[in-house]
Amino acid sequence: MPIQNIQLNVADVARSAAFYRDLIGARPVGEATEHRAVLDVVTATIELARAAPGAESTWSADDLQRGFRHIGFKVSGLDALADRLHRAGVPFHLEPLEAEGDVRITFFFDPDGTLLEFVERDLRYTTVVDEELVAAEYALGAPERPRFDHIALTVGDFAATKDHYRSFDFHHHGTILQPHDPRGFRIDYLKGGDTVLEVFTYDAQTTFRTPQLDVPGYVAARLAGTAAGDAVVGDGLDGPVYADADGFTYTVSG
Repeated sequence: MPIQNIQLNVADVARSAAFYRDLIGARPVGEATEHRAVLDVVTATIELARAAPGAESTWSADDLQRGFRHIGFKVSGLDALADRLHRAGVPFHLEPLEAEGDVRITFFFDPDGTLLEFVERDLRYTTVVDEELVAAEYALGAPERPRFDHIALTVGDFAATKDHYRSFDFHHHGTILQPHDPRGFRIDYLKGGDTVLEVFTYDAQTTFRTPQLDVPGYVAARLAGTAAGDAVVGDGLDGPVYADADGFTYTVSG
């Protein structure tokens, strides 16, 4: 099953809703309030919830920190979209460039510091694990507007992560090696429906971050299934929020 919804905490719902609508191409779903807004990003929804003021996030953009890393969108015309972000004064983490896998990418931050990625073109995997799943990915085609594609997370043990998310019907379909990264970096992809968990692993030492559900930024992804033995770490808009062994948080819809 796919990732159905992504909950983000934000300081100002109207500001963040305008950002995702005007710069990401998301479409509002229903009526927004000062406390909550829902936006359609083609293959999922993004749900914005107003965060209580005062609490500070311990999330870092260093990908050696385990758990949530970024939200990725497939796009067409990446450079034009990046120019629009620049004109709007959006802070960038990585300017547009050609990356491993024959894709063009860029990273930038939303108004509350959540890291977002645009990806142009289909990935060409170093290793194809499941040809049917890769073919299904390619069949989605070039998006007419930015399409939610993946959530990235860093983990300590890919084999354990792969087994864990198989219970949510995510399956390994490909790998991209990063031979020029001195940290021993690789990316494995777990596909569920039309969405993906992009899983980072490193030979270098990683750090654990205790989940925070009351600060601006990523809160949880809604998955279909059961919690697979993970502990409850708090409450989200969808009910209990669970954390896996690496601190990646999610809710369940079934």
